[in-house]
Amino acid sequence: MKHLITSALPYANGPLHFGHMAGVYLPADIYTRHRKMNGEKAIHISGSDEHGVAIMQNAQKAKKSYKDYVNKWHKTHKALFDLYDVQFDYFGQTSEEYHKEETLIWFKELHDKGLIEKRAQDQLQCQDCNNFLPDRFVEGECYECGYEEARGDECPQCGTWIDAVKLKNPQCKFCGSKNIEVKSVDQWYLMLSKFHKEYREWFESKKDSWRKTVYSFVDSLSKDEMVDRAITRDLDWGIDVPLTEAVGKKLYVWFDAPIGYVSNTKELCKTTGEDYLSDWWQNKDVKITNFIGKDNIIFHAIIFPAMSLASGRARAVDELPANQYVNLEGKQFSKSKGWYIDADKAVKEFGSDNLRYYLTTLIPESTDSSFTWQGFEAKINGELANNIGNFINRSLSFFYKNWKEGIEAKHFQSFFESDEAKELKEMISNYHEHLDQVQIKKGLEVLMHIGQKANGYFSDRAPWAQIKEDEEAAKETIAHSAVYAFYLGALFSPYLPTLSSKIKAYFGEESEEAFTAAYRNDTETVKSFFSKDMVTLAKKPKGLVKKIDSDRVKELEQELKSKA
Repeated sequence: MKHLITSALPYANGPLHFGHMAGVYLPADIYTRHRKMNGEKAIHISGSDEHGVAIMQNAQKAKKSYKDYVNKWHKTHKALFDLYDVQFDYFGQTSEEYHKEETLIWFKELHDKGLIEKRAQDQLQCQDCNNFLPDRFVEGECYECGYEEARGDECPQCGTWIDAVKLKNPQCKFCGSKNIEVKSVDQWYLMLSKFHKEYREWFESKKDSWRKTVYSFVDSLSKDEMVDRAITRDLDWGIDVPLTEAVGKKLYVWFDAPIGYVSNTKELCKTTGEDYLSDWWQNKDVKITNFIGKDNIIFHAIIFPAMSLASGRARAVDELPANQYVNLEGKQFSKSKGWYIDADKAVKEFGSDNLRYYLTTLIPESTDSSFTWQGFEAKINGELANNIGNFINRSLSFFYKNWKEGIEAKHFQSFFESDEAKELKEMISNYHEHLDQVQIKKGLEVLMHIGQKANGYFSDRAPWAQIKEDEEAAKETIAHSAVYAFYLGALFSPYLPTLSSKIKAYFGEESEEAFTAAYRNDTETVKSFFSKDMVTLAKKPKGLVKKIDSDRVKELEQELKSKA
């Protein structure tokens, strides 16, 4: 089984925050690294989503061309992912020619099969500036939940896909006028209603595998009918509709964006020699997993699967681990309202390990979660530093200080016959089960439990006291602790790759094969690595986890309050 893993295309229109990282990109990265560490063929595909009204509005405000504007955010987002150790096999752009070519193939397939049709659409028009107001060119009160700043395409509060003409008290985003009327204009529609039966046959097969929060939401939206949706707009930025009667029309962003997963895979395959369709998107031996936030469920659970199945261009998604929201101190992130944290500055100050660890504990797999500076301090100092960093530094420093020339292999070999080793093997199997099922937080919980076991073993045996009475017993304690440290380093590789590589370096360059074996629960290979006459450390251990200063946390809390 191969794994095609995608993460929602970040919109090239502003900075990413912790909610994006914890909700989509970090779990996707961890899952991909897990599959690769297991020796499975896996690719992680994403890229910038670069069309749409919001980009047009802000590019105009910034007095930049649309292409220059999206290029800037593409580079900014990719640089941030690099700082957080989030890796992609390909991270592309939907404004590039290769993406246009793939999108037009999809349009033709769907159009030829009668699943794209022209019809008149009611659309809002501002009577003061005469502009039509599709999507984000209008705001008003949501007719579902009452949120007063719902956009013409989506409500940020409840996630409803908005019918703009139903908005209460609509306001033009061009000139601010509320003098708005409904007018009729021709657009081309994706005829989802025609594909309802086929879609439901596919969707109902996901009942036992998809998260209940996702399945029940999609079921409620699609059970009785599927609503046809306009896929064209009267805009000057986007992919031209390839029909002679549609001059001046552009394909709208929600139609072309998810095709970016496919076009970006095609670009990757130009470097690998593979075929992006037969080897990946149409291959029955490939498991397709889309990581998204709950605001993207409609597009990834209804629209894109229907497009994929109906066009025949791709297999529809197998797993859709859609996460809930990560808030900030209990409220939604909002840069416009000053309620945000600069993710770039934060990672430069605190490092990727600390932020990846805390954000992983916040992954909102079933309910919303909340980032707090106090929570960050407590998790890093109380768990990562005290449980993992402290154990590895203390045990390996004791090793290096007292037996720099090495400890005999017999002391390491005895670990593999111990009760601790049997328990460790069971816990690693449990760890793998959770990650295989995309239960990222539960996998981390098992890993931290292994750290607690290692800590308890080291503290209970007190080698600093043993060495005064029985040096051989102290050697065994340290040898067993070193094996624990080795396994912890390996198991942290998908979660905290920087920390993992530092731990691996203590055991020398030749540890690579055994490190991978430890991750895969291959005891014999690890045992063989520790069978040399004398096992040594390759370098002097140093502190692995820098604790968070309480005074600095108080400063950051005050900064946040002052911005709000």
